[in-house]
Amino acid sequence: MLIEVKVPQLSESVSEATLVSWHKKEGDAVSRDENLIDIETDKVVLETPAPADGVLVKIIKANGDNVTSGELIAQIDTEAKASAGAAAPAAAAAPAAAPAAAAPSAAASGAASPAARKILEEKGIAAADVAGSGRGGRVTKEDAVAAQPRPAAAPAAAPASLTLTGDRPEERVPMTRLRARIAERLIQSKNENAILTTFNEVNMAPVMALRKQYGDKFEKAHGVRLGFMGFFVKAAVAALKKFPILNASVDGTDIIYHGYIDIGIAVGSPRGLVVPILRDADQMSIADIEKKIAEFGQKAKDGKLSLEELSGGTFSISNGGVFGSMLSTPIINPPQSAILGIHATKDRPVVENGQIVIRPINYLAMSYDHRIIDGREAVLGLVTMKEALEDPARLILDV
Repeated sequence: MLIEVKVPQLSESVSEATLVSWHKKEGDAVSRDENLIDIETDKVVLETPAPADGVLVKIIKANGDNVTSGELIAQIDTEAKASAGAAAPAAAAAPAAAPAAAAPSAAASGAASPAARKILEEKGIAAADVAGSGRGGRVTKEDAVAAQPRPAAAPAAAPASLTLTGDRPEERVPMTRLRARIAERLIQSKNENAILTTFNEVNMAPVMALRKQYGDKFEKAHGVRLGFMGFFVKAAVAALKKFPILNASVDGTDIIYHGYIDIGIAVGSPRGLVVPILRDADQMSIADIEKKIAEFGQKAKDGKLSLEELSGGTFSISNGGVFGSMLSTPIINPPQSAILGIHATKDRPVVENGQIVIRPINYLAMSYDHRIIDGREAVLGLVTMKEALEDPARLILDV
């Protein structure tokens, strides 16, 4: 029986996608729910699982092809299993060897012990992607513990290093869908928004003291490291509550005020910059925020972020400080109207009570759309963030 493999349903905002990398070739045995191919949209890479056990008998769309929701890309023959001599019609150059080639090993068919399968499910790894050391290639518990997720494919991304020859070498590399979409949105933001940036400096000593005093207890209690981002998010929430226009957006000639705070956190991934959303950030504790950001970071690394996690947002935070940036002017993520830029915290000389002292200083930058946000609200909003960070008790007492 032939089973059709189709492109998963894409979100309303995504009209088409690109086939990135087939993990199977025609004639290969496949297992139900095993990832067949990665499909890249302008936001995420989607995995396309096999709908049934069988043999991949026909690939209709090749790597690099553009596809739309529900489009047919391959066919699986559910009856062409181990006993089928014609299990791989496209690769039947050696008929005598066809039955043996079509017979999947324990590893290829995803055979694993119950304990190993449970561990692999928790890690989000298909048993067929793990080389089993057990009898007949069976995946053992030890194999599952040692298994690592397959890194997300990014074939069209610029190479980390180029080896070119000649006096004036060049190499042309097409943009990924994500990179092209980022370029499009940044140009849209620059062209449509009246962007201004306001700056301030914040003394991070109080936050650093809290982390030093309670860091170990926090990690033991919540199972996550106490970082800086939880404090920055809470400080941003305090400002957005006080000045709701910073959390608003423009729709034509209307201003939309949002009765919720969804903060996008810019995260680096092998495919480029992505911005997953902290939903209802105003209702989250610092522990909740740190856990979610850690989860986003791992998902971005593994290429597992969903479209839902990357959609929406009423305000954004970009942390160039993790790369050593001292100062920058972040670009607004439309249709949002403001974005906070965080930078590296460095010891700097400052004046306190007429004396020059050394303090760990972080320069904050907030870009805002001057069409709806006046300088007063922008400046006072950033000052609210500064005051919250320099006196973290404000974040607890909500004052």
